[in-house]
Amino acid sequence: MNSSLNLILMLMIVAMLIPIYAAWQANDVWQKMLALASVSSKASMIILVVSVLRDDWMIGVVATIVLSVGNAGFMILAHLLKRMDHS
Repeated sequence: MNSSLNLILMLMIVAMLIPIYAAWQANDVWQKMLALASVSSKASMIILVVSVLRDDWMIGVVATIVLSVGNAGFMILAHLLKRMDHS
């Protein structure tokens, strides 16, 4: 079971590289913000898998907090950029 979770963890890390590449290629600010928000969500899911592998619920609590609050900063930044464009 542990080797299958390690394989899932490796696949999740590879999947996290896709939006990083998209953010690197994009010139639009909105595309970069979307890609980085996706990286944030994927990183918190990876932390949850690591917490299951280590059987450590405190790491899982941190991952849950990152998952629920992590994209709030991007939302605030998006609203600020939208208001600046309309001014």
